[in-house]
Amino acid sequence: MTWLWLIGAGLAIAVLAWVLRPLFSRKYAGALSRNEANVAIYRDQLRELDGDLAAGTLAREDYDRARAELEARALQDAGQPEAQPARSPSRSAGWALAGAVPLACLALYLLVGSPGTIEREAQRQATQAQVEGMVARLVARLRENPDDVNGWKLLGRSYGVMGRYDAAADAYAKAAVRAPRDAQLLADFADMLAMARGQSLQGEPEKLVMRALELEPGNLKALALAGSAAFERGDYAAAAARWERMLAQVEPGSEDARSIQQNVNEARSRAKEKPAAAAAVSGTVSLSPKLKEKASPEDTVFVFARALEGPPMPLAVARVRVRDLPYRFVLDDTMAMTPAMKLSAFPRVVVAARVSKSGTATAQPGDLQGASAPVANDASAVAVVIDSFVR
Repeated sequence: MTWLWLIGAGLAIAVLAWVLRPLFSRKYAGALSRNEANVAIYRDQLRELDGDLAAGTLAREDYDRARAELEARALQDAGQPEAQPARSPSRSAGWALAGAVPLACLALYLLVGSPGTIEREAQRQATQAQVEGMVARLVARLRENPDDVNGWKLLGRSYGVMGRYDAAADAYAKAAVRAPRDAQLLADFADMLAMARGQSLQGEPEKLVMRALELEPGNLKALALAGSAAFERGDYAAAAARWERMLAQVEPGSEDARSIQQNVNEARSRAKEKPAAAAAVSGTVSLSPKLKEKASPEDTVFVFARALEGPPMPLAVARVRVRDLPYRFVLDDTMAMTPAMKLSAFPRVVVAARVSKSGTATAQPGDLQGASAPVANDASAVAVVIDSFVR
């Protein structure tokens, strides 16, 4: 089924590009018309399906099955209400992605045995019975193969589109049990659990978000949700700090960056703070080619800043995997180990990175390491190359 998830990944990337602008705009007030979006996408694919039937390259049985199954891509058009205005940037992100990707992915998932029909979808509306039948078939597949993590994810997205938030959260929970280190899965789980609990991220949803950020500090959805959780409880300074970290993930000066900055400014304004960002050092960590064979893709990488003159304790820490390198980092006060040891308190710092073979924060002989030259605590474009061993 590798081809299925490659196609699904491609669809996810396309949808992300489509929704990134409203994702971060607190002024986003309307839901997108799903029919208008889908018709343009699938018109050419329907013609291709009909052409294959006419040319004799597709059997009538396969054609009928493909058309019926793929019509289910209109899942949310079958009498479902349009999405409500987003309460925060993160809510827009979760639902824009949830509303587009599962429609195509679920139909593709159910089309095993007919690879010639992949990427062809019809444009007629599906009935509610067809939609429920499609989801029921996926549920049946998962009963036979309960360890199918991707299947549980897809079921969770589908239930989310249908507005069945409790069922969506339950499906994501089953996926998370089987893939506890999947940061994107945890962020999606948190989003659905929050919807099931009255659209509140407080409590367990926020804990899931923070776990996602531990695993993948740069995860956009997790950062957006973390900021929204802080905004929701009135911690506007923390919300601004979380959203500021998202700026490192988008092109400087782009419309997305401007939208995120507007959110940051709003949070700063509510906190009676100036829009100017707190101290944050950013740059890239990479692994020297000569040491690539000495590290496993799953090895833990600690990226941290320490004071040039002061205690050796890290001022801010991020944790990623070797597979994430080269990694674009942002270290700031929200990542401090203790309130008394913040990046902003020390004007000059050194940024270091270490590949931990044991996965622990304490350096061990055989670990790989690298460090920058001394830089200001708000420096950008800092380059850290992991190029030596811990002795």
